[in-house]
Amino acid sequence: MTRTVLESKTKTVVIGFDEPFCVIGERINPTGRKILNEELERGDYSRVEADAIAQTAAGANVLDINSGAVFSNKMAEDPRYADNNFVEPTLMKELVERVQKVSDIPLCIDSSVPGALENGLAAAEGRPLLNSVTGEEERLELVLPLVKKYNVPVVAISNDDTGISEDPDVRFAVAKKIVERAADHGIPAHDIVVDPLVMPIGAMGTAGLQVFTLVRRLREELGVNTTCGASNISFGLPNRHGINNAFLPMAMTAGMTSAIMNPVALPVGPKKLEEKREALQAAGFIIPDDIDMELFAQLTGLGSTKPQPGKEMEAIRAANFLTDNDPSGAAWITFNKPRNADGTEAAARGGRAGRAGGRRRRA
Repeated sequence: MTRTVLESKTKTVVIGFDEPFCVIGERINPTGRKILNEELERGDYSRVEADAIAQTAAGANVLDINSGAVFSNKMAEDPRYADNNFVEPTLMKELVERVQKVSDIPLCIDSSVPGALENGLAAAEGRPLLNSVTGEEERLELVLPLVKKYNVPVVAISNDDTGISEDPDVRFAVAKKIVERAADHGIPAHDIVVDPLVMPIGAMGTAGLQVFTLVRRLREELGVNTTCGASNISFGLPNRHGINNAFLPMAMTAGMTSAIMNPVALPVGPKKLEEKREALQAAGFIIPDDIDMELFAQLTGLGSTKPQPGKEMEAIRAANFLTDNDPSGAAWITFNKPRNADGTEAAARGGRAGRAGGRRRRA
């Protein structure tokens, strides 16, 4: 049975067909996150550390670390900063070291820059996942030797020199090519985690069916584990969480074994809280000035003022239970236990009977 083993200094995570679904937290990525990018340029890693802690607490099994920052201000002072081959290797090393100080789960080293990949591998404790290699000849020749040198598993993305094909047969052929080329380097199939590339369902109505079919073929014909950028399926559509929540369990039952995704429901901010308060007061509700805003957020359906596991995590935990990858439902029960404000498990209520009010007296 295919087992892709990842390790940190103290923990082991196995991606496999008969293992719980592996969640790879995606938040440590400056691409599209302007504030994070600006902080990294200033040498401020507080948000990175907070994201690592929050994703680990929300149930991520692995943390993806992407070093693709653009240091626009520093470019004006030093033209070398316009080159990601200059920026990313140093940044990746710093990111890996910072994250390892606050989280003990395995890492996924994510960059398009070979120097950043190698620096990340050198700094990582244990056995990280490397993200990624494609079917492009140049990329194969750069990345596969690193995979072999450090004896790590790698994400194989199903596109090549011709780009991303809408034909699932072509994407399967690219994945097969990567697996075969990896074997030439002495890299076993169980250390290849294929990303068959999820297309947005809003742009391609068959995107879901395509990926489910591809995942089954990859499992049955190549014997490899699979992953994806889970939120791609809902790109550009309303209620993206609703689509993601349906997609993930369906992908799991098709054989997908991991996903790169956000495990955290982002906290509701002061602006939304105030807008909700004003709307309720305008409708005639009396809201105490000193109301606890965490309680207010929960009572009004806004969510939480603190990072919490997202709805996608709820769907994954349920699917693990339903596919017998959560024996006796222990993880599901733990996931649904009430929590105190500090995140610790709340004490059970109801005495020995375990229910409010204890035992009922017989009539």
